[in-house]
Amino acid sequence: MAGGVLSADWAPTFAAVPRSSFLPDLMWPFAMQTGQSIPVSRSADPEAWYGYADADVPVVTQWDDGKHSGAEPGKVSTSSASMPSVVFRMLNDLDAKPGNRVLEIGTGTGWNAALLAHRLRGENVVTVEVDSVVAAEARTALNLFGLAVRVINRDGLKGYPEGGPYDRIIATCGFRQLPFAWVEQSRPGTVIVAPWGTPYGNGDAVARLVVADDGESATGPFTGPVEFMKARTQRLSPVVHSQYVSGNVADRDKSSTTITEDDFMGDRFSPQRFAVGIKVRDCVHVVADKRDSKRPVWFYGLTDRSWACVMFRDGDDAQVWQSGPRKLWEEAESAYRWWAGKGKPGYERFGLTVTAEGQSAWVDDPTESWQV
Repeated sequence: MAGGVLSADWAPTFAAVPRSSFLPDLMWPFAMQTGQSIPVSRSADPEAWYGYADADVPVVTQWDDGKHSGAEPGKVSTSSASMPSVVFRMLNDLDAKPGNRVLEIGTGTGWNAALLAHRLRGENVVTVEVDSVVAAEARTALNLFGLAVRVINRDGLKGYPEGGPYDRIIATCGFRQLPFAWVEQSRPGTVIVAPWGTPYGNGDAVARLVVADDGESATGPFTGPVEFMKARTQRLSPVVHSQYVSGNVADRDKSSTTITEDDFMGDRFSPQRFAVGIKVRDCVHVVADKRDSKRPVWFYGLTDRSWACVMFRDGDDAQVWQSGPRKLWEEAESAYRWWAGKGKPGYERFGLTVTAEGQSAWVDDPTESWQV
């Protein structure tokens, strides 16, 4: 509450619906000290388990789409309980009122649905989960807690028209394309809150859209950066470097740039990465480790085998190599300079519009948008 994340009206619900009631015996909280997910068992170490359950850290509850077994972390985290601060920030964005009917996309542990149900009554909340095992476990936890929330096992991209129309829709997984089906299942004025990002990187921003009076679109600004697991049907396969780059990189088109690493990269949630991602379509960037005052950043095209590499060097101009039909570094540099020329806007000046034809992004003015 002191940080402005938890509002006073949500405090009684936060107290009444503890996250610990929706977490499994074996879980993998993210340890801030080490930057890694660690196994913690309630039966083996209840003090540590409850400490992490009550902490403001994300907790992985499933690896590798359920194929993982054992205590050690798996390869890819595929279901989790988000940081409480992020949960309440998004619930504040949602601004659900008593009597509102809410559709949640991505049930996970069921905690977020439980918070909504406690505030709005269980019959007003429908939650959709693509994983049948995760859905069943969440349904059990919600029933044990005494909240009769309808848990639907299906792809959240389709929504759940049988329970609509909705006054609020919230997604708890990341999307690259927000489906128009959600708009179609909404009333005019419905608020849609969802993490959205581009293939450029893992960083997302929370979009807060409002459905138009004619029901033909939803538009609104981003409220801040987040990082969520992507919806399963919108995941990207890992880039295989060898499929793009062969031979000697130095033999490719070479140039240089005066843009520095700090200016171009910023930190993990700097808005310039988000800005570059929404201007440079169908591109993935990978930041390599820094060695000997040099850091390579790679760019890979998703529609062809174009690639680029910029080698940032402390105290000197960066070297650039490019190959393929697209000049990906030139696109990225142009996007960065566009962002800088706009006055280096933060997330809150960007916005998103969703229609039946697709989605478009904008800065400051929704009428001046481009497809993303």
